[in-house]
Amino acid sequence: MVRYLSKLFVLATSVCLLATPQAPAAEKSVDRPEKKLEVLVIAGGHGYAVKPFQAIFDHYKDMHCTFVVEKQGGEAFDNIDHWPYDAILLYDYSKKPSDKEWNNFLKLLDRGVGLTILHHAIYGYRIRPEYKKIVGVTSWLNGTQEGVDMSIHIEDPSHPITQGMKDFTIKDEIYKAYSVEPTVYALLTTETGGNGKVLSWVHTYRKSPVCYLQLGHGESAYVNESFIEYLGRAIRWTAGRPPVVQ
Repeated sequence: MVRYLSKLFVLATSVCLLATPQAPAAEKSVDRPEKKLEVLVIAGGHGYAVKPFQAIFDHYKDMHCTFVVEKQGGEAFDNIDHWPYDAILLYDYSKKPSDKEWNNFLKLLDRGVGLTILHHAIYGYRIRPEYKKIVGVTSWLNGTQEGVDMSIHIEDPSHPITQGMKDFTIKDEIYKAYSVEPTVYALLTTETGGNGKVLSWVHTYRKSPVCYLQLGHGESAYVNESFIEYLGRAIRWTAGRPPVVQ
């Protein structure tokens, strides 16, 4: 009799388990929103429209951006023991980091921290000879002209940064006669007179993905939809996150 009751209990328990709603299985991590990218945006040394520039980053809902303005240069790299950023965007000009700050910056590149260099930051740390190699140039520019209507060509529409993008026009500043390392990979080019042909490229320096973008002089660039799209994708790519293709 006891054995018979035990069998009934096991059977009843099994039926209850089948009838009871089960807790939903844990969602796959790919279905969860990714943690926002932590991006450090460094400016200083060159005039720019601060609020319109910072408004660019309101378009990037997957990023949390921290804005700093350098004084001497390199202050953000004074202590990197608890470095919280996935990517760095340089928009600074002619700054002079100390030996400690510069070496810390290079250590971050050894760690693979993403680096986007924007417009006049081609001269960000020009005082340091190694900076040429970080940017990806072999010689500096020798002149500029503001307010030029530029035609921009997507050199490789299959790259993650440019995928799905179309050629576009923008009013910006031309940079004259800088030369590019032959090892960099061109993504944007132009035939606009006076400007060098290649105006955006990617390469790897130490362990860090690097993207340089010549565009970005002022408000006419800041509101250009193609510029906004490209810059966001460049930051994501350097940070190792596949760019969002619209």
